[in-house]
Amino acid sequence: MSIASRFLADLYKLPKRKCGIVRTRGIRVPMYDGVTLVTEHFAPKLPGRHPTILMREPYGLSGFATIGEVYAERGYQVVLQACRGTDKSEGVFDPFGHEREDGLATIDWIKAQPWFDGRLGTSGPSYLGYAQWAICDALPKKSAMAIKVTSAEFESIVFPGGGLAVGLWLSWIQTVEGIKGNPIRTAQRMFTGGIERTTLSATMKLPLRDADKRVTGRVVPFWRQWMKEAIGNDAFWHKLDHTHRIGARTPPTSFTSGWYDFMLDQLLRDYSVMVDAGQEPHLTIGPWTHVSPDLQMESVRQTLEWMDAKLLGDTSNLRQPPVRLWVSGENQWREFDRYPPIEPESQIWQLHPDKILSQRPVRASPPDTYTYDPRDPTPAIGGAMFAFKGAGPVDQATLESRSDLLVYTSEPLFNAVTILGQVRIALYARSSLPNTDFFVRLSDVDENGVSTNVCDGFLRKTSGDPAVPDDIWKLSFRMHAAAHTFQRNHRLRVVVASGAHPRYARNTGTDEPLGEATTLVAADIEVFHDPAHPSAIHLPVVELDRA
Repeated sequence: MSIASRFLADLYKLPKRKCGIVRTRGIRVPMYDGVTLVTEHFAPKLPGRHPTILMREPYGLSGFATIGEVYAERGYQVVLQACRGTDKSEGVFDPFGHEREDGLATIDWIKAQPWFDGRLGTSGPSYLGYAQWAICDALPKKSAMAIKVTSAEFESIVFPGGGLAVGLWLSWIQTVEGIKGNPIRTAQRMFTGGIERTTLSATMKLPLRDADKRVTGRVVPFWRQWMKEAIGNDAFWHKLDHTHRIGARTPPTSFTSGWYDFMLDQLLRDYSVMVDAGQEPHLTIGPWTHVSPDLQMESVRQTLEWMDAKLLGDTSNLRQPPVRLWVSGENQWREFDRYPPIEPESQIWQLHPDKILSQRPVRASPPDTYTYDPRDPTPAIGGAMFAFKGAGPVDQATLESRSDLLVYTSEPLFNAVTILGQVRIALYARSSLPNTDFFVRLSDVDENGVSTNVCDGFLRKTSGDPAVPDDIWKLSFRMHAAAHTFQRNHRLRVVVASGAHPRYARNTGTDEPLGEATTLVAADIEVFHDPAHPSAIHLPVVELDRA
């Protein structure tokens, strides 16, 4: 047992270790095209044969080595592999592009090892989860998967709502490139907000195609390729989409995510596909962001519980209800047999004049207005975004005080209101420009007037969209999934804006290509709330048993 594995086991309250391990470094596993990937094997010092857990990742082997050690100490063979072009693996790193073929080659290698007993588990968050989906239909008959904060496809992650998640990808580039070049300095920048500051600075300059050099000091090939080939090109992403591999034959799978993870909706989609195929996956959603330490702790614990149950037949630590959800506002865990657990009632709250949010019918009134200027973009304050600092639930005072957005607030609630599922928006709006973004956020305002974000949604309107009567658009889109109780005497609040920078790339207001645009044009926005144009938010309201 190393100091690191003992510390992690104590911190995560893991089951007692069963054995020591033998760690073999520097293994070169050949891919089908002759490229070799650096791999490590952690073997338990236990008699007999044992299941294997595979983790394939692009973040450097040292970052996941302690987790590999922890799993091996509890009776698993562990294979940890650096993806092509990362760490000391050969080849060029092309995100998502090689995980299918390289994953299949790695499975073939594992099957040929004398210690492999036919049982294979896969595990890991984010990119590691995508690497699992890429091979989910090729795993041995006796397999299991532990999927965490990820998606089986990434087009909708790169281009949410038709925009570009520029903050995510520039921050991720810094992380991947930094770990490869200077891991200690990169870790320091994660903890101090340095990555977010660099991303913000880089995205305030144009064109975006050069942002890779601004954050790393050099050209990043995949970023340039995306700017040139991937924008608005479904064919580019089709070959990287593995959603069609999910179904009745997918190995037993547990899903872990957070209500403030930017990939939660896609993870819920993949979960639903398995349920519709007749499977009973486990699902856990906590009060976490993509990089929350508590999510990582839960993920490691659940990997062991799931693999013990599905590969070893030991269900003693596996909870019975397959779905466990954290409900914010009441701040407690709830367990259910499925997700969504209850068919919600759609409760409609309409935007009114004088910045009021109400369930009353709207009356004739002129629209509210604001101006979005991409030279001073509306900032991203909290929410389901990739950030080491600043993601999640955050006091919204800084955002709501700005003049480039609209704020609508309800009266204090007489009874508590619980939402569970997807909030939907029906927004009637008009812009002075055909290219305009719309960002809508739902927040909870407590008795002291503190506004905290619950969920939000984003949509990009372009000049290629069809014309509408009177040039007034009816925009219907979903917010991020949520489970939240607005307590009695709290207020609901809805913010309507046209950006959340740098979470989403600025809408420049022109038809220039996204990566090439250099011209910035301000947009004058009108938001309507009259009987012919009743802008409203639709809440999925449920009644939960009170403890």
